[in-house]
Amino acid sequence: MVSYADIFDFFKKEIVFFISLILAILSCFFVNPSADYLNYINWDTIILLFVIMLIVEILKNLSLFEILVCKLLNRTNNARVLVFILVFICFFSSILITNDVSLIIFVPFAILALKKINRKDLIILTVSLQTIAANVGCMVLPIGAPHNIVLYTSYNIGFQSFLLLLAPYILVSVIFVVVIIFFIKSEPVELPKICITKVNKNNFIRNVFLGVDFYLLLTFIALFILIGNLERIPFFSSFFKSFILGNEVICGVIVSQFISNVPAAMLLTGFSSNYKAIIIGINIGGFGTLIASMANLISYKLLADECDEFKTRYLFVFTVLNVLLLLILLAVYYLTS
Repeated sequence: MVSYADIFDFFKKEIVFFISLILAILSCFFVNPSADYLNYINWDTIILLFVIMLIVEILKNLSLFEILVCKLLNRTNNARVLVFILVFICFFSSILITNDVSLIIFVPFAILALKKINRKDLIILTVSLQTIAANVGCMVLPIGAPHNIVLYTSYNIGFQSFLLLLAPYILVSVIFVVVIIFFIKSEPVELPKICITKVNKNNFIRNVFLGVDFYLLLTFIALFILIGNLERIPFFSSFFKSFILGNEVICGVIVSQFISNVPAAMLLTGFSSNYKAIIIGINIGGFGTLIASMANLISYKLLADECDEFKTRYLFVFTVLNVLLLLILLAVYYLTS
């Protein structure tokens, strides 16, 4: 029998979906539901995101990335190098498997590795840098994060154009992360051999489909309906256009801090065609507050589950590093624009 506690836990777990659904339903009272609602939804985004999630689940179930990291770590005998590997595996993997999934795989892995060598003092900094690295890596290709998939399908941007546009911000962010890592003392460590459980071939296809986040797809659909309806409500349409047009970068940054960069991407694409400014604003807007990116929240939850005593300190370190990087990237934008 389903209890109120189960319902509450489910609501808390899928809070973004429920908030999006409620807002979408409320918007329907202002715009009569019709077949036009189907035209609101960017089906290219939904299909591409679904295909990417399937591919990611296949890779996860094959444990390919964990096997690679294990081989690297088993040759590591230095604390700074260990953190470097744990951080930059998030950068490179997020290019292909999205920033969210990269953190879901490698944050618990990093915490486990650091606990095994009795270096819990490095967990907060490592997880903070892993989150930053994942948010930077997802800028390389438009398939690296849900918000970039929205932007890619909305504006039909070429992969090369996308990379060249964000290259200065990627380079500066990578330098920032490397500099922070160099503050870690180069002390010897002895890492016990870490083994990955064998791939479970039973019900492999079923497990792949069960791993797909269908609530994320439904969240996207609800947000598309919400934004589509807002465009057809004169008050909201004129308000957002006056607020967004000409200020896409700063709007992308500010709005992301409060509603995260996925809904922010959908909002801005609905009211402006200045895709270059929107791409920059939404991507650098993923840094800053814990809410600015879903990836940030994922890391925080994973750390809280494994090391509840570090939650407050982690939030402080994470926020300081992210706000500092956000200010640096905003300076890069204003200096190069």
